[in-house]
Amino acid sequence: MTSAQVPGPIAALRARAAALRASGDQAGAEAAELEAIAAGIERPEFRAAEAAFDAGNFEQAEVLLRAHLRSDPLDPAGALMLGQIAAKCGATREAANLFMRAIRLAPAYLEAHLALAKHHRDHGEYDAALSATQAILTRQPDHLPALSLRASLFEQLRRFEEADAAFEELHRRHPRDARGWANHAFMLKTVGRQTDAIDAYRKALALDPGHGHAWWGLSNLKTYRFDADDIAAMHQALAVDDLSGEARTHLWFALGKALDDTDQPEQAFAAYSSGAEIRLRAHPYDPQKVQDHVSKSQRTCTHAFFAARQGWGSQASDPIFIVSLPRSGSTLIEQILASHPAIEGTEELKDIERIALSLGPKGGTGAWLDALGEMSAADLARLGDHYIEATRRFRHTDRPRFTDKMPSNWVYTGLIHSILPRAKIVSVRRHPLGCGFANYSQHFNWGINFSYDLEHIGGFYRAFVRQMAHFDAVLPGRVHHVIYEDLVQNTESEVRRLLDYLELPFDEGCLRFFETSRPVYTPSSEQVRSPINSEGMERWKRYEPWLGTLKQALGDVLDHYPRVPPGISSD
Repeated sequence: MTSAQVPGPIAALRARAAALRASGDQAGAEAAELEAIAAGIERPEFRAAEAAFDAGNFEQAEVLLRAHLRSDPLDPAGALMLGQIAAKCGATREAANLFMRAIRLAPAYLEAHLALAKHHRDHGEYDAALSATQAILTRQPDHLPALSLRASLFEQLRRFEEADAAFEELHRRHPRDARGWANHAFMLKTVGRQTDAIDAYRKALALDPGHGHAWWGLSNLKTYRFDADDIAAMHQALAVDDLSGEARTHLWFALGKALDDTDQPEQAFAAYSSGAEIRLRAHPYDPQKVQDHVSKSQRTCTHAFFAARQGWGSQASDPIFIVSLPRSGSTLIEQILASHPAIEGTEELKDIERIALSLGPKGGTGAWLDALGEMSAADLARLGDHYIEATRRFRHTDRPRFTDKMPSNWVYTGLIHSILPRAKIVSVRRHPLGCGFANYSQHFNWGINFSYDLEHIGGFYRAFVRQMAHFDAVLPGRVHHVIYEDLVQNTESEVRRLLDYLELPFDEGCLRFFETSRPVYTPSSEQVRSPINSEGMERWKRYEPWLGTLKQALGDVLDHYPRVPPGISSD
């Protein structure tokens, strides 16, 4: 490459930057480098690659960008975009190297620092991500994306005091950033500062009355009640033509909650349905996959399969897995158990799913089940020990037991038993119509895609019952079942029964769970900070006229609740 291949003005700016750096003028050198980058991204060949990237055509973008970099290998913006393409394609190490190359070529290129910080965050490297954000803030203390990312990183690290301080710094420098107020509100809700959370959400809405995330956040407090003025404001926000699909979804679900608060069930159901329709279009769901997964689990995880592997796996007894459909009462169980002096409540951990995916990296329905039968005793023990070590980052006390409240772990019951045969598994079940409608009326914002269609919900609930019935048949007594309605009506006896299963002594603190101070990340966070009551248990009855599709999909699971229909384990 010769300097003649780089446009004259850009080459001149780079030469000037080199001369300034050699003379010790770092500020002048960095200013010249940034000026060269600004000029460089206007080149037609770079714009063509950028357009392909923005359109999601990463293969074409890479071809164009590599051609561009052959003529100008010292272009920091080119290295940055190539890193972004690598990240999109799963080339993790290459992406990090390219982001760092862009930084070496232009140390003041804050976009490259930010890309590196987000890359570290996306791969769970939170301390490295914090260092990258600090590199930005050292140069530009009011850099809004870096301030926002820094606050969220402290939150993800569960360093809540530092997160709170970081959000306050963000507000001091950007008091009119509605997103920052809404994100801070979520953190405040998580740690139980409900009044402060409401104030922060309201500040976000004062700055942006159509801020869907803030309206949705208020609705997710559950104990917060909307009024007629709120309903009018949400209708007005929904009338804006250029509102994004995501914001519109948030608003429809919040409006559904507001209409429910004001005793308008028909209108509320219509609002929930409008939000669900938008969300399902954006994130399609294949209901057959979970059915196939359960069927494959039944074929693989037989009594003979487990008998042949008796005593295999890690002998750790630390974990208590709480499995269920969402909105079944699992957060209440978690809070009760976290109030016992021998149990630490963590959160919804993703480590079992990560292990399953690592066993079947090529995908396909239940690919991990194909690998499970080929594993040795040492392999299974290694995976169980890996889970214990991987989840240690979420444990902050010396309590010997801990909860993992990822609801969807029921899908991996066979994996859990194989790698952690001494772990406990607690299944929570709620009335199918109560649970079903609670899911339909809850916008989860990520992952739980079955919940946006009543037929899908019914099928998913039925698959859960079928899976649990199968394991009751092949491993009797392995899973402990809690019926939510029984827990509400006979709390102490159900808690004693649960602790007996866990082989722990009864503790009065479990009955005063609402006094336990700990972060809670689910939509039930405020509800579990109050004593048990039956309020909301039969909320679904107001919506029964519109739940016909759900009833049909549930079939005999609804007819037999809380018992399991005969023969369902072999559907």
